[in-house]
Amino acid sequence: MGLIGTGRAILDAAVRFALPPRCPGCGVITPDVHVFCLDCWSALDFLGDPQCARCGLPFEVDPGPEALCGGCHADPPPIDAMRAAVAYGPIARALALKLKYGRRPGIAHTMAAQMRRHMPREGEWLVAPVPLHRWRIWRRGYNQSALVARALAAGTAHRLALDLLTRTRATPSLRGLGPDRRAKAVRGAFAVRDRTLVADRPVLLIDDVYTTGATVNACAKALKRAGAARVEVLSWARVVQDDDVAR
Repeated sequence: MGLIGTGRAILDAAVRFALPPRCPGCGVITPDVHVFCLDCWSALDFLGDPQCARCGLPFEVDPGPEALCGGCHADPPPIDAMRAAVAYGPIARALALKLKYGRRPGIAHTMAAQMRRHMPREGEWLVAPVPLHRWRIWRRGYNQSALVARALAAGTAHRLALDLLTRTRATPSLRGLGPDRRAKAVRGAFAVRDRTLVADRPVLLIDDVYTTGATVNACAKALKRAGAARVEVLSWARVVQDDDVAR
């Protein structure tokens, strides 16, 4: 190891001593960055098969590949698939709030580390965040979904498309609204900036929390109208229980 490498190692050790890595969930000291303590890790409900092939709703019993839940059978959503790293719960909610309102951009990498297992394995996808209205970005300083999208696309063959979608008008907070009112609030609120980029391409939409799907469905409709070949959604957390409280 050269002098520069030795100096960096010493500096890194000093920083870790002064500012040791902490659990993203509760803040206790952990062995490395983006690592959960045992209690928080055990409290996370990681999602995977069996689940609805369309909206990602978990199944208690495996009905076989490509099975759909009752809701997707009755009213198929415009998205082609949705996957989430974890079910929405206390720890998942805490991370989402820290990223969104706590000015903790590093949390995006923590989320991406768990979401990455659901990334498409084949082809080159456009990785695009659900956009915020410019006034909300001005107040918050950043789009949390864009931070996650950047972390997910890094080091992959997929193409990061941060400005693929735009929010054409400000929409009210969806917190506390039912599915119908959520869908109405975001109807027609999104547009594709460059239709030539989208035509015949698969798009992976990135969001922090999937609640009823109203926002990503509105985005998917705009993308499908622009000619997208397929639109899938990947989020940090998904609301599973009816009594879950989300954004």
